[in-house]
Amino acid sequence: MSGVEGRGRAEDRTADEGTGGIWQDSGVPQNAASPADQPVTADAASPADATPPPAELPAHLAARLKRDADGLVAAIVQQHDTGEVLMLGWMDDEALRRTLTTGRVTFWSRSRQEYWRKGDTSGHAQWVRSVAIDCDGDALLVRADQVGAACHTGARTCFEAGGDLGAVVGHRPETETSEEKTQ
Repeated sequence: MSGVEGRGRAEDRTADEGTGGIWQDSGVPQNAASPADQPVTADAASPADATPPPAELPAHLAARLKRDADGLVAAIVQQHDTGEVLMLGWMDDEALRRTLTTGRVTFWSRSRQEYWRKGDTSGHAQWVRSVAIDCDGDALLVRADQVGAACHTGARTCFEAGGDLGAVVGHRPETETSEEKTQ
């Protein structure tokens, strides 16, 4: 496969961060990175005894994904501390595996037909904080620490760059509050 090889710093995470333990059944340590994902800096230590991540997603996770006709799942990226929605990208199983195991967000480029890791050319990296799957399995929510602009236009978010569409603002009736609805 062509595309971006994971060469950035793999962040350590604990069992309750990042993947939330999806790799537990696969026998892969959550902070392991494949040789291609190891840093290339001269001072980087390459752990000789680290178990590389699996070549594919664990079966129990892959079975939960509902992919489009091209084998892709929408991945919404959100700033982890503010909740700001940054962008939408597309992931196949390999992009998701790289995202879950390297600490950096990786996408599949539909136009270039290759993997790309956010920030490798721009410096505007996305550092993974967590990844969740929605109830239907057809969308992912990547909570990340965004460095710089998320959009290729230089805007902080792709939705800021795209602009507001001028929708009519709706209001719930004043006779019913959200607390009353749940009681």
